[in-house]
Amino acid sequence: MVEKNDMQNAYLVALQQSFQSDWEVEDSLAELADLARDAGLNVVETVVQKRSYPDPGTFIGTGKALEIGEMLDEDSIVIFDDELTPAQQGNLSDLMDAPVIDRTQLILDIFAQRARSNEGKIQVELAQLNYLLPRLTGKGRALSRLGGGIGTRGPGETKLETDRRRIRRRISDLRKELEKIRQTRSLQREGRVSRSVPVVALVGYTNAGKSTLLRALTGSEVFVADQLFATLDPTIRRWDLTEGRWVYLTDTVGFIRKLPHTLVAAFQATLEEVVYADLLLHVIDASHPQALEQQEAVEQVLKEIGAAQPVIAVYNKVDLVDHPLEVREPDQAVSAVTGQNLDRLTNAVYQFFAREYAIHEYFFPFSELKQASILREQATVLGEEFTEEGVLIRAEVDARLRMLLQPFQK
Repeated sequence: MVEKNDMQNAYLVALQQSFQSDWEVEDSLAELADLARDAGLNVVETVVQKRSYPDPGTFIGTGKALEIGEMLDEDSIVIFDDELTPAQQGNLSDLMDAPVIDRTQLILDIFAQRARSNEGKIQVELAQLNYLLPRLTGKGRALSRLGGGIGTRGPGETKLETDRRRIRRRISDLRKELEKIRQTRSLQREGRVSRSVPVVALVGYTNAGKSTLLRALTGSEVFVADQLFATLDPTIRRWDLTEGRWVYLTDTVGFIRKLPHTLVAAFQATLEEVVYADLLLHVIDASHPQALEQQEAVEQVLKEIGAAQPVIAVYNKVDLVDHPLEVREPDQAVSAVTGQNLDRLTNAVYQFFAREYAIHEYFFPFSELKQASILREQATVLGEEFTEEGVLIRAEVDARLRMLLQPFQK
């Protein structure tokens, strides 16, 4: 474990413009501080500069940059809460004589630490290289100051002399690899669709408790941690509802305010699991003071990626809320930790899909057992009985399958 004294000191900087309230800036800085600590940094100081608009050259103004530079101790890093242009980042680093990164670079660094699967590593590397490429020109001193620490993990360790064409070639190769992954995922989705099993996707702000909820609902062991972006790779598990019906439940990467567009683009293969789901469960941390703002941030990202499915809002962590929550059906207030109201959530999802499915009995003579196999593969079988003439199957089927097997319906 890293001792606090051995951790690199971080100074956090935010620009407050006239249209921003104090609490909005303070909350965003508090989140940035959590991100910095998750990255292994020791947050020493936060600075807020009030300006009507960002300075084109230094974002916060030359005077303020020099003032912050005087505050810094040796081996400090300065992190800005908004994305900087390559020129601003270079100018600030020169004025402060210290490494300067922004929220985007910090998030990318955390993703680099958390990526475990080959898919996750490819997506993170692609996002980092797209971020790095425009910063290779005209700011050599700024990048060289970063050394091998925060903001340089993974492809960020590439030396400044790296040929830009080689980086572009690597980006091209990564995109081709991701396209193969997308095709594989597409085939997997087609397999799930052919079995007529619905897919429910958990979405929500990072650390809202999605993975804990998936584990509580499915009983499967998945990685759970009280940290931002604990889950990067999509996880798919079987979730048994009631009366023999079950669905696929998938958990994906959490969202956050000011989510880097390079990251959204790079994680397209992962986020497609959300886009193609039949139903979204939007998990909201009901105990968080900015729960509404987090909810709106997630809704904005869903809009950006083209997710327009029905949504059930799931207000999680009600065991940490000291007042009753009023929610309208089908939305639910639950606790993934204590299990409170998880049965109601399960029933709400069952009722949602019950409108799409109906229970029927089908009789297949022995000469038509191939059709019986189709029913077994593509429907939820509730009962089966063999007779002298054939097999009687009771199953829950969707409209498409009902039409296909209508000649065998009793």
